[in-house]
Amino acid sequence: MDKLLKLVEKNPRLSNKEIATMLNMNEDDVQKQIRCYEESGIIKGYRAMIDNEKAENETVTALIEIKVHPKAEHGFDDIARRISNFEEVESIYLMSGGFDLCALVTDKSFQEVAMFVANRLSPLDSVMSTATHFILKKYKEQGVFFAETPKDDRGNISF
Repeated sequence: MDKLLKLVEKNPRLSNKEIATMLNMNEDDVQKQIRCYEESGIIKGYRAMIDNEKAENETVTALIEIKVHPKAEHGFDDIARRISNFEEVESIYLMSGGFDLCALVTDKSFQEVAMFVANRLSPLDSVMSTATHFILKKYKEQGVFFAETPKDDRGNISF
């Protein structure tokens, strides 16, 4: 990945001027390159990372492992596409191990996740089984720490 992409990925709030200075580039060239990345689909979007605990958001995040029976002509792509079209699904991944796919469902209640799995996901003809895991506490996500380090209030001791 080139340096410009790494900077934008790490901090999308950097201005083109700041990026140009950091990379020793012309500001117009930075703007053109970013636009090119956006138009070609390399940059898919920009997001803020919200600490739901501090924002007092009472929803949950669930990782749902899914074992599927892939269709002969389409492999895992067809069922992954169908699952990704559910509004509840934020992300879906093909993975190795005991399950084939992993779906990420966020900003829902425990009840909403349970009803999604029971009423919408599990009945799909290619879905053989699921395992739902709820995230209890977020410590770090995409390189950003969420859990605060406890302060050592014991003071200095000298001998």
